[in-house]
Amino acid sequence: MADALKAEGNKAFSAKDYATAIDKFTQAIAIEPNNHILYSNRSAVYAAQSEYQKALDDANKATELKPDWAKGWSRKGAAARGLGDLVTALDAYEQAVKLEPDNEQFKSGLNAVKRAIDAEARADGFQGDPTAGIGGIFKDPQLFQKLASNPKTSALLADSDFMSKLMKLKENPNNIGEALRDPRFLQVMSVLLGIDMQFPGGAGPAGEQDTPMPDAQPRAEEPKKEPEPEPEPEPEDEETIAKKKAQEAGDAEKKIGNDLYKKRQFDEAIEHYEKAWELNKDVTYLNNIGAAKFEKGDYEGAIEICQKAVTEGRELRADFKTIAKSFGRIGSAYEKLGNLDQAIEYYNKSLTEHRTGDILTKLRAAEKAKIKAERDAYINPEEAEKARELGQKKFQEGDWPGAVDAFTEMTKRAPDDPRGYSNRAAALIKLMAFPQAVQDCDEAIKRDPNFIRAYVRKSQALLAMKEYNKALDALTAASEHDTNNAHTREIEQQQQKVFDAQYAARAGETEEETAKRIQNDPEIMSILQDPVMQSILQQAKSDPAALQEHMKNAHVRANIQKLVAAGVIRMGR
Repeated sequence: MADALKAEGNKAFSAKDYATAIDKFTQAIAIEPNNHILYSNRSAVYAAQSEYQKALDDANKATELKPDWAKGWSRKGAAARGLGDLVTALDAYEQAVKLEPDNEQFKSGLNAVKRAIDAEARADGFQGDPTAGIGGIFKDPQLFQKLASNPKTSALLADSDFMSKLMKLKENPNNIGEALRDPRFLQVMSVLLGIDMQFPGGAGPAGEQDTPMPDAQPRAEEPKKEPEPEPEPEPEDEETIAKKKAQEAGDAEKKIGNDLYKKRQFDEAIEHYEKAWELNKDVTYLNNIGAAKFEKGDYEGAIEICQKAVTEGRELRADFKTIAKSFGRIGSAYEKLGNLDQAIEYYNKSLTEHRTGDILTKLRAAEKAKIKAERDAYINPEEAEKARELGQKKFQEGDWPGAVDAFTEMTKRAPDDPRGYSNRAAALIKLMAFPQAVQDCDEAIKRDPNFIRAYVRKSQALLAMKEYNKALDALTAASEHDTNNAHTREIEQQQQKVFDAQYAARAGETEEETAKRIQNDPEIMSILQDPVMQSILQQAKSDPAALQEHMKNAHVRANIQKLVAAGVIRMGR
């Protein structure tokens, strides 16, 4: 990953996207904090942005990590020069040249620093003692050769007047102030000092001045700072080149393996994946081997190679997504082997590394399968019968909690037997846990729609909850499923209990109170607004016998009973 980030950083640097380059090199350093090349590259980017102190800090780190590496010293030289510390820059460039004597870039940097130091020295002399500074340059033994070799001053040597003044100045440098009245000497100084001086009045190298020079001693301009050469990204070293070649070779083998994998030639694919791993230590190849082993049914082998992928991946600092894939495949292999506990464990490990919808779905399915397997393993008809007998005993003794526990055990041992749920409902009613009793009755009915006792017990619980209409609905359903009329008496007795409870609940109501209650009862209002029921009730007013005929229909009978119980229809009792 560090190599990839370095490559991205170099690319961003070349595009002058310095912010991205800094970010990429910084990320790479976090992965490989002892990689001197990364600090050197980041130093180059900082220098390009004129952040010379940061550039110097990184250059110092690079030379600290690898003192015999010339490029690090050249980075330090460039950064120090940017900060104006010419002495440090000189030392750094000298060390770089010492390590790589033939490197023209390093020698150029060293010479530039030396020229800057000389220029500072000359400028300091010019501003101090005129004789020791400016005047001294006319005592140079190479004076005439330098002037003759420069096209700016060579023509002056043919001027007798100029030569006379020059000889006097050479003999007595203290006359420098007087000589500088002649702009030609300003040009001479420019050549001898190696700096570009401006000439007033448009005088050229050998021209005459248009206006007299003032008596004031002239000041040489600050030497122009040579532009800092833009640092280049670090060229790939031998190690990087070797890694790239290894990756290319490994990927080539991987491609062959992938083609064979698609053809379901798994053994041949594994051979190429293994060769890819030998050429380049990329954990992806190990995961590919695991995939091939998994597909050929070698689940133990898939687990083993993916475990190796995790171990190697940790050592190589592989991407967390790659590690997650290894864990996920281990989980899938364990699930194929029927070890749901291990499958769930490794699915969770995979999600810890990287959360994906695919692994999450597998985890949820494995958890459900485990619950079902545990439930199925617990089923035992003989033990269920023992639990039922114990529950009945506890019920008869009035130990309602004990009965609930025994019947709960029965539902686990025989989950498809409706009696366990119905019997537990009876015990729950005794404990006044009516909503739970209703739920158990529904579970019993779901398993056997013709289990009449469950309907009756549901009605009992709803009656206790004062849900009179729902209690009657449960009994209506019981009647519909009691095809042989074996439970007619039991159903009718329970219906009467519901009616009695309703009558008792509205005892003493005035007609206004009854009307208000009816209007607030959505189920009763729904019956009254039903066109069919309206027709039947209208007919019953003129022909009461017709109502009896309609009552043969179970649905109509149930509605009429609800209207009677609610006080809508008043009948003699």
